[in-house]
Amino acid sequence: MKGEFSIEVRQSRIDGFGLYACRPYEAGEVVLSWDLSHAIDTDQLMTLPESERRYTHPLDEKRTLIVQPPERFVNHSCDNNTIVRNFSDVAVRRIEVGEEITSDYSIDGSLSEFACECGAVNCRGTISQRLS
Repeated sequence: MKGEFSIEVRQSRIDGFGLYACRPYEAGEVVLSWDLSHAIDTDQLMTLPESERRYTHPLDEKRTLIVQPPERFVNHSCDNNTIVRNFSDVAVRRIEVGEEITSDYSIDGSLSEFACECGAVNCRGTISQRLS
């Protein structure tokens, strides 16, 4: 899958599928802007299957975003190359062609909690909003 941001989805060594750069991105450049059209009231969150709850992100105090492809394929890494700003993934350093696009779920506001398998040298082992 390729889009206006020169990215593609393919197998990932981190988890299932990942999002990969099809061109270099410089620090500060927007790699991907999120589709914000799939929001639900936060009180409906528990009605989603567990497999879908993994792909949610707070939109505001009352609504939760169901993250859509391709942005749902941005895997976590403790050595992330993007950061979430205004519902976009922004490069924090140069990203090379073929490099997997990653974000640190512990600081992106996603509220995700799980055992980390990113394989980074600085891997914390656990992902949560409480940095471990």
